[in-house]
Amino acid sequence: MNKELKAAVQALIEEKVISSDTLFEAIENALITACKSHFGRLENITVEVDKDSFEYSCYAEKTVVELDDDVMDDLIEISLNDARKIDKNAQIGDVVRVDINSQSFGRIAAQNAKNVILQKIREEERSAIYNYYHEKEKDIMTGVVQRSIGNNISVNLGKADGLLNKKEQVPGEEYKPTDRLKVYILEVRTTPRGPRILVSRTHPELVKRLFEQEVAEIAKGTVEIRSIAREPGSRTKIAVYAEDPNVDPVGACVGVNGSRVSNIVDELRGEKIDIINWDENPGNLIRNALSPAKIVAVFADPEEKTAKVVVPDFQLSLAIGREGQNARLAAKLTGYKIDIKSETQAKDAPGFRYEDYFDDDEYEEGFDEYEEDGYDPEEEDSAEEAFETEDDADYEAAEDTGYEEAEDPEEDN
Repeated sequence: MNKELKAAVQALIEEKVISSDTLFEAIENALITACKSHFGRLENITVEVDKDSFEYSCYAEKTVVELDDDVMDDLIEISLNDARKIDKNAQIGDVVRVDINSQSFGRIAAQNAKNVILQKIREEERSAIYNYYHEKEKDIMTGVVQRSIGNNISVNLGKADGLLNKKEQVPGEEYKPTDRLKVYILEVRTTPRGPRILVSRTHPELVKRLFEQEVAEIAKGTVEIRSIAREPGSRTKIAVYAEDPNVDPVGACVGVNGSRVSNIVDELRGEKIDIINWDENPGNLIRNALSPAKIVAVFADPEEKTAKVVVPDFQLSLAIGREGQNARLAAKLTGYKIDIKSETQAKDAPGFRYEDYFDDDEYEEGFDEYEEDGYDPEEEDSAEEAFETEDDADYEAAEDTGYEEAEDPEEDN
């Protein structure tokens, strides 16, 4: 048994995570290359490597001729006398195997063989790394910030580095060397220099994967994330659903005292997260998506994917959100183009009134149901007075945990 070869092969298998079959193939190809360098051709040369004993051999198959003078090419022919030294039963015209001493190869042949093995090892190492990270594509990994490369950031992912491009960085986030952060694996490409791994901190799926890791009910499939809308670094809205009526999907995601969602907010460095219940009824879904604003009425058109929403006068700015963010995220979350008007504006706006959709009898019946749902226009003045006592600073203070639920201004009174 070739102990040196065995030790070298086993060390490479453990260190480079390369299969033994691949290494044996590389050794065979290296010996063949060395033979070609030494003899100039290969048509009758064979190399064999025993994978159990780690013994290898090189031999040439030569045709037996009668006399030494009959040998025209000593690479492919051998005299009868020399052939019988190898096989005493050899006859003229037979083919005998003649061992080749690989140790007799020159320095150039040996160097060529070494290069073949090293090249194969590099190729297999790159392939193994590519396959490993390709399986992680569309998932998240924890990385360590290495250095800046222009506007891009190099993130060490263990066996290879990922590239965080400028457009995949969250505005306002700072990435310092040795910082640990979770990234979303966007794409893994093969290049001549090895796998190229593109990662992201802005992708909505990053938030989804974080919830899958943090919330056991989502990992098990008890709770589903049906939709997600994100403005990186600022706010995310997610809609969750549970088939089991006994499961509270929003409560499962928030956790006891907000523990689960707080961990995710910390990972996203303070990004606010709104969690709402998914509803197959587009009107209810849009109502939920616009929280924390109080909604008077929603007129949704599933075919056109548009919705007209009426809110109390004093809640119009809350429904739209700062710089339109609340309405914008609600539109992304629901897939509907949402037009929001206050009650005063809606009185003279076609499509924002119940009478635009019902005849007189149906309208009266619908209005009675609307009052029974809990919204009483006569209470609006007192609710508005209470609401206006709060300024933007108070509203921001309520966001400190990163998670918000819709507040009913009427309940405050």
